[in-house]
Amino acid sequence: MDHRNPASWTPEFAQEVHRTRELVADLHAELPRWELVVWTAGNVSQRIRGEAADGSQDLLVIKPSGVSYDDLSAEAMVVCDLNGELIQGEGKPSSDTAAHAYVYRHMPHIGGVVHTHSTYATAWAARGEAIPCVLTMMGDEFGGDIPVGPFALIGDDSIGKGIVDTLKDHPSPAVLMQNHGPFTIGKDARAAVKAAVMVEEVARTVHIARQGGDLIPIPQEAIESLYARYQNVYGQ
Repeated sequence: MDHRNPASWTPEFAQEVHRTRELVADLHAELPRWELVVWTAGNVSQRIRGEAADGSQDLLVIKPSGVSYDDLSAEAMVVCDLNGELIQGEGKPSSDTAAHAYVYRHMPHIGGVVHTHSTYATAWAARGEAIPCVLTMMGDEFGGDIPVGPFALIGDDSIGKGIVDTLKDHPSPAVLMQNHGPFTIGKDARAAVKAAVMVEEVARTVHIARQGGDLIPIPQEAIESLYARYQNVYGQ
C-alpha cells in the first residue's frame, strides 16, 4: 500500500485516517475553550502510523492554514506526509506543518504535537526565560523547568529542529520557542493538548507568584520523585 496515494489505501487504513481527522478536529476546539489561542492561530496534529517500522510511511493530520476554529470540521482537516506534503484535503496545510513533520521524523515515539500562543507561556518565551520548577504539579507534569528553545523563523525545519534539540534529552513535553510561543508533544494529540493546557496554567501561576516575592525552587531529588510517581503510579 502506498500511503502517499489515497486511492491505494485499504478500507481499514482509510477508516483510521477518517477517525484521526475527526479526533484532531475535536481537539482543536479545546484550544479556544482553554483560551490558548485567538483568531486562527495555533494547531494540533496527530501521527498516523503506517506499515513501515522506520516511520517512512507515516502520515500526519493537521488543520488547514488560516481557517476559523468554527469551521474546523473533520472534512476540513488535511493529511500530509512527514515531509509536510499534502496527501488528502482541500486546504493549504498550517504554516507550522514543517515543524510538526520534523518532530515526527526525529522523535518516533511522539504521536501528537500542539502549538499555541497562550498569553502567559508566550510572555515567558518573549523574555527567553525558562519557567522554573517551583510547583509540585510542574514536577509531576514536566519533570523540572519548562525549557526555552532557540529563535527560529516559520517556513522550514528550523522550528522543528529547535523543538527536537531542546526536548530530546529533557523530560518536559513542552518547550517555549523564543519570541514565538509554546510547542508541546505527547504520545498522541490528546496528551499534547493536555500539556498545552498545563503549560499555560503553570506559566500564569508562576508569573503571579513572582510578583509577590522570591520563588522557592523544589530540590532536584524531590522533582525526580514527583515525576516518577505521577508518570508511573498516579491515576487508574
